[in-house]
Amino acid sequence: MPAQLHLFACLQDNYGVLVHDPSTGATASIDAPEAGPVEAALQATGWRLTDILVTHHHADHTGGIMALKERHKCRVTGPRGEAAKIPGIDLSVGENDMVQVGTLAARVIETPGHTLGQINYFFPGDNLLFAGDTLFSIGCGRVIEGTPQQMWQSLDKLRSLPGETRIYCGHEYTAANIKFAKTIEPNNAALAARTAEVENLRAQGKPTIPSTMAEELKANVFLRADVPEVAAAVGLAGKSAADVFTEIRARKNKF
Repeated sequence: MPAQLHLFACLQDNYGVLVHDPSTGATASIDAPEAGPVEAALQATGWRLTDILVTHHHADHTGGIMALKERHKCRVTGPRGEAAKIPGIDLSVGENDMVQVGTLAARVIETPGHTLGQINYFFPGDNLLFAGDTLFSIGCGRVIEGTPQQMWQSLDKLRSLPGETRIYCGHEYTAANIKFAKTIEPNNAALAARTAEVENLRAQGKPTIPSTMAEELKANVFLRADVPEVAAAVGLAGKSAADVFTEIRARKNKF
């Protein structure tokens, strides 16, 4: 049976997601920004928390872990490279490890850049990617612990996922990301279409995620560093995609 999802807001601009296996009743929280909204989501759905899948160690993704674990006795899975920084870890995982949530299976994809140990969870049976702070809708995470080259390599790895992959990221940043992307690709038709869609969603108070990988490849400038027109737009025609990405990320940092 396909996974069931419940998306909800946390903190200032974070998202939480519950992933539910209807055949076994197992339910995972993707990260745990704070306990209260996760508890409210569980009450609203009637689901029982069995797992927390952690993407990286930052406090706005881990703050609710211990309260939830104490109450629900759930298993906490997180990145092997950051296990010492994440409270309550039961299972540490790395590249290509498989994580089970009932009968649902997720493949771990390591994506260093935002943090050195950041991981993504890809559920191939449902074409679902939980990207934490690596890939955002029309954006990518700030490079805090890694290098721009590492971040580009991580994003390039994610670009190989199926186009129909639905991407759930950790924050509602889409509108701001679009404003920046237009400074580099003002004539991108896919970006213009996404702009109209996002304006409509936000006017209704609705989230702008998930997006799909196919949509992101057309409109997300951070995934388009190997497109000649993008390289030319930042004055780096003929340079490597990693160099172009580095320039784009540096511009976003100052935007």
